[in-house]
Amino acid sequence: MQLQGEYLGMNVAIPDLDRPNQEFYTHCGQGVLHLQSCVKCNLLRYPTTTACPWCSEPESTWTPVSGRGTLYSYGEVHHAIQPVFRQFTPYLILLVELDEQRDTPDRYDGLRINGNLADASGELATPELVATVGIGSRLRVVFKSIGDGLAIPLWTPDTEAEQEAPWRYPDN
Repeated sequence: MQLQGEYLGMNVAIPDLDRPNQEFYTHCGQGVLHLQSCVKCNLLRYPTTTACPWCSEPESTWTPVSGRGTLYSYGEVHHAIQPVFRQFTPYLILLVELDEQRDTPDRYDGLRINGNLADASGELATPELVATVGIGSRLRVVFKSIGDGLAIPLWTPDTEAEQEAPWRYPDN
């Protein structure tokens, strides 16, 4: 059965053949970030796949993770192509390295998840919040319900973590 929801007025549909993503977004809808864990090498992976990218094992289990990490990289969007996002410019597309499996299986292969910057309630971040976040910022996951028991993971500053001065790309 195809799962459907709505985000910012846009239809979201996850086809019934895409069971891994249906499971991922259903876990998010329950308010807990789960990732696939390989039954052979035990490494976590994202995005969802049909086989482990490290050892090619097809079997996996779903494992809850903390949903906390460090901003590894980001893109700052000033000219949104999708009309609904224009009202939120500038907004950030983040690449967050989770605390679990950092620098594993080697130094350059941490467990990283993409998403947008949001406030603690899951609303896309204001320009004022965008200006405070940079590489090295500590973040935590928040979930935005999109209906049908589904939610998308977004990222917000982790107010419980010690924050160092983040690095930001210089303004031109």
